[in-house]
Amino acid sequence: MDNLDYGIIDLLRQNARAGYGDIGQKVGLSASAVKRRVDRLVADGVIQSFTIQVDPAVDGLGTEAYVELFCRGTVAPAELRRILSAVPEVVDAATVSGDADAIVRIRSRDIASLEDALEKVRIAPTVDHTRSAIVMSRLVHREVD
Repeated sequence: MDNLDYGIIDLLRQNARAGYGDIGQKVGLSASAVKRRVDRLVADGVIQSFTIQVDPAVDGLGTEAYVELFCRGTVAPAELRRILSAVPEVVDAATVSGDADAIVRIRSRDIASLEDALEKVRIAPTVDHTRSAIVMSRLVHREVD
């Protein structure tokens, strides 16, 4: 990959529907050269998919919280994955360093459904307690996956 490939990827991240001609004008290539590069990036597995992002509120998931998860004793990441995967409102989770064992991001319809989702997490025998922070407004959001 070179700087042109990185430039093409950055532009596609901003707008996956951007035309090859528009991208080419910004990176200094012809539309056909951009298409060849995109095709190669897809074939090489660098670009794994083209997708859309929908405002979660449209799907009725306007309430968001970050939850610190504290466990009893030592709990394997696979066990945490099993517990958290069973809760559909959990949209992201990771083990972390520090006092908490994991950080969990939850999206729900409202506060009542957030509370229900938290209870599903808390009833696991390995979970000692949680500490939640409800998102008031999103300041910066970048997809990096």
